[in-house]
Amino acid sequence: CPYLASHLSPVIPAAGAVLFIFVMGMLFRASFSDPGVLPRATPDEAADLERQIDQTGCSKPPPRTREVLINGQTVKLKYCFTCKIFRPPRASHCSLCDNCVERFDHHCPWVGNCVGRRNYRFFYLFILSLSFLTIFIFAFVITHIVLSE
Repeated sequence: CPYLASHLSPVIPAAGAVLFIFVMGMLFRASFSDPGVLPRATPDEAADLERQIDQTGCSKPPPRTREVLINGQTVKLKYCFTCKIFRPPRASHCSLCDNCVERFDHHCPWVGNCVGRRNYRFFYLFILSLSFLTIFIFAFVITHIVLSE
């Protein structure tokens, strides 16, 4: 940075710093924001479901799907045995976080959080800005090598 600042422009390290701060900000937003965790069934709701199973007289688990009519269309809701809820479409249970997440995309080990409905834009901006930072650093490393010869 000192070499490029003195030989080209002091804007280069400043732009790199601003881009780095933006990347870190998006990383922290994606890491620490709620991905869209669906609340688990309350003990009363879970007990009600158990009573429904007991009334049928068999000890089998509850049905895996339930059909619901939404805006004139039939939608299948899948049952989560861990959370004891019928989760909406595109929701999945994350085995690492042990929660059902709305519009679940994946659990990102680098971010340390699930990527879902509420933090997807921050994750996308993190990946995009990190790509720009990588290109920025690579371009100015090459520039430094060419100028120092």
